[in-house]
Amino acid sequence: MNVEPHKDESVSRIAAAIGDRARARMLYSLVDGHARTSTELAVIADVSASTASAHLSRLKTECLVKMTVQGKHRYYSLQGPNVARVLEGLSVLAGGHRDTFVPNTPHHLRFARTCYDHIAGSLGVALHDRLQALAWLSASRSDGDCAYRVTSDGAKGCQALGIDLDATRKLRRRFAYACLDWSERRPHIGGALGAALLNLALKKRWVTQDLDSRALRMTSVGRREMRARLGLEV
Repeated sequence: MNVEPHKDESVSRIAAAIGDRARARMLYSLVDGHARTSTELAVIADVSASTASAHLSRLKTECLVKMTVQGKHRYYSLQGPNVARVLEGLSVLAGGHRDTFVPNTPHHLRFARTCYDHIAGSLGVALHDRLQALAWLSASRSDGDCAYRVTSDGAKGCQALGIDLDATRKLRRRFAYACLDWSERRPHIGGALGAALLNLALKKRWVTQDLDSRALRMTSVGRREMRARLGLEV
């Protein structure tokens, strides 16, 4: 059996990167799709912050993890589904299991809140996932960044909801991108489209906003309309 030139070297490097116990702990903590900070990963791996930084640098070099900058914070997640599949396969061979991500955000903020001017929390993540499931959004990636365009089905859906996509696109800001949610550690929709969805939800009284916090509260009308229009159960 012939092996492609240098393929064995690449496989060896990747296997060695995964094989370190601390790095393996970091990687398996990310298989659930939630991003984590280097501080959290240091705790998970039971190493110092500087050692965690060196481990993460190695994992980035081997294209096993990617880093997303969100404000002052840097979050790490798996490079993609191929990495997750490899880790899952190794887990099957090892007969092990992994802990799941358990957020500690207060419930009223975890369910729904504003993130600048778009919907965050479990509601925002569910909305993001539902629009992708409906094929309203198409993703493109560059340097770990995920941007979205609205498909033809999405354009029809947005028009039915009352969102003016032409006006939204003309705003001097990014149109739509995956904004990493700090409580769910999964993406919600950011950018001008995210703002348009929040404005729509507030205007139609699908959600109301607390006067003294970022919390959003879902109304009975909102639950009914999101179920009827989007097939979203929240």
